[in-house]
Amino acid sequence: MQSKRTTVYTRSELSKLLDPASIAVIGASTRAGSFGERVLHNLRHYGGRYYPVNARYQTIGELTCYPNVRDLPEAVDCAVITAAREAVEEIVLDCVKAGVGGAIIFASGYSETGREDRIAQQDRLAAIARESGIRIVGPNCIGVVNATLDSRITFMDITPIPRPVPHAVGIISQSGALGMALAQGVVRGLSVSHVLTSGNSCDVDMADYVNYLVDDPTCASIACVFEGMSTPRRLLLAAENAWRADKPLVIFKMATGEQGAQAAMSHTGSLAGSHETYRAAFRKVGAVVVDDFESLMETAAFFAKAPAPKAAGAAIVAASGGAAIMAADRAEQNGVPMPQPSDAVRVILESRIPEFGSSRNPCDVTAQVLSDPEALGVCAGALLSDPRYGVLVSPMTYGYAPSAKRPQVYNELAKQHGKMACVVWQTEWQEGPGVVEANQCERVALFRSMNACFAALASWQWRADKRAAGAQTMTPTQAATITQAKHLIAAASGATVTEREAKEILSLYGVPVVGEQLTQTADEAVAAASKLGFPVVMKVESPDLPHKTEAGVIRLNLRSEADVRTAYAAVMANAAKVSPPPRINGVLVQPMVPQGVELVIGARNDPLFGPLIVVGLGGILVELLKDSALSPAPVTALEARGMLLRLKGYKLLEGFRGMAAVDVDKLAEIISRVSRFAADHTDQIAELDINPLICGGDQITAVDALIVPMRK
Repeated sequence: MQSKRTTVYTRSELSKLLDPASIAVIGASTRAGSFGERVLHNLRHYGGRYYPVNARYQTIGELTCYPNVRDLPEAVDCAVITAAREAVEEIVLDCVKAGVGGAIIFASGYSETGREDRIAQQDRLAAIARESGIRIVGPNCIGVVNATLDSRITFMDITPIPRPVPHAVGIISQSGALGMALAQGVVRGLSVSHVLTSGNSCDVDMADYVNYLVDDPTCASIACVFEGMSTPRRLLLAAENAWRADKPLVIFKMATGEQGAQAAMSHTGSLAGSHETYRAAFRKVGAVVVDDFESLMETAAFFAKAPAPKAAGAAIVAASGGAAIMAADRAEQNGVPMPQPSDAVRVILESRIPEFGSSRNPCDVTAQVLSDPEALGVCAGALLSDPRYGVLVSPMTYGYAPSAKRPQVYNELAKQHGKMACVVWQTEWQEGPGVVEANQCERVALFRSMNACFAALASWQWRADKRAAGAQTMTPTQAATITQAKHLIAAASGATVTEREAKEILSLYGVPVVGEQLTQTADEAVAAASKLGFPVVMKVESPDLPHKTEAGVIRLNLRSEADVRTAYAAVMANAAKVSPPPRINGVLVQPMVPQGVELVIGARNDPLFGPLIVVGLGGILVELLKDSALSPAPVTALEARGMLLRLKGYKLLEGFRGMAAVDVDKLAEIISRVSRFAADHTDQIAELDINPLICGGDQITAVDALIVPMRK
């Protein structure tokens, strides 16, 4: 079995396939409706050379038809294979012999059937690509479009795509139909540079497409419809290249169910579902993830036009009080600030807004704009001049002739101030006056959803903050620490590393852990409690009891010698009830850590993404509350702080009902240290669980820990 590819194709490796100077249509036909006939029809406007190939014809129309690709007058850059599956493999081999640069295969019935013989057929195509260097798209795909060349290499009757303008979007989709559907946005003024569909991806896939468009000068942003792939880290590699090139990558992820998440021995497994893992991984490399297919193109179009934000604030101007309120609601829900205008700007607003309107933010100029058409533009210009605002948002509630004029007014004002304007289309006349005009403007983005608009603005600011933070470096772990930790993990004999051993290992990485003593008798437990100081906690230590609470082998808040003796007898008795009998190392005695905010830090080694770090609030309630944040490991302290900020219960860390505020910087550094441990030991660690991590002011302590080694 061949190892999976870990790299992505470069632009030069795909240029013949996706930017061809010549194309062969293998299986060309005159039969109406056939794939061969449809492709020839779509290539009528292609700017390069194209040749029909089919031994049944001498000519097709005015074109000479060749019996075999090897008979062509040149080695073409791209061959589109419209033949049936049974003939495809031989044709691909002919293409290799003819020196063809790349092939696009429409035929279906390969691995998508689940049949072993068909999977083997697809694997042979992959082997041909790997061994010969010919690049293959498909099988089971509907083709690709390059709008610059007007090369519509597809059998679909697609909407013509005009030549791209500077704010064009490149579309990538595993689903061919959805990719071509997105491209139909050109009818309402959107600009598209490419439509690249991948089908079964025996060779070229989503990651390669992203990497190709990163260096393409005709697209300003990339919109990606993504289902999943067996090597997602290659997509992350391409996304990192997009980030370095400052080319926005916007992703809509399908197949968001959690069925792929596997049950695990610790809480971490249940927190790191497959969809959340993808979201976290995309976030780490700077990709923008949208929740809805309907918002993908308009979000990508926004990023294709938007400069870096000059300020985080959004100004809202509307001719409808209701629309203004709706905008304010969505801004708050998405965390987009709406500061009030300066006094100087307010004077201008008040001069054009009636007393029954609002000169605040959101700004309601009211329906009086009908009698004072210039008022909206004056107010918009005043707001855009205010340094508090980086963007103007204007709900368009009614489609009529004046609607078509407003986007251009906003566009000129936005360009003047080096900012951005957004029009939110709220009328059910979806293609009414103003839609095309707004989409064609250089500095105006049109959204059909208020929520999609403010979600995009939130991502815009997040992306700018991430870029401003720059590349964060991490202090490498000392080799001696890694070696010592590896030795301790390897020395563990059970299915899990005991709590005491796990905390000893974590302490090597600077993780603060609770003091403790292992005892063998009740008398030793009493002596340990007196030394450590009451109140204390007692726990049976066993490599066979990873979940001690369920086994009844923990006792808390023991305040006297008598309590310790009673508890010792109880936990040992409960341990004896477990079947099969567990190995018992003794009873741990620990000081009772004062109350504080309880967190869980988990890590797991994901088969697709590698080491992941999870932070959650709630201690034993973390699974119930579902309040967690996830990221590929390792994370810097700054990234760890960002994870904490994403928690719904973050305010607990700021102090709640008399509790001391947690030292978030210290907490973030601890999370970073745990993540470094997880990343350093991916070959040894399947899972890690610190639960709870008790946080009270600057006192942060790991009270319990579990490490599940990777067993071969």
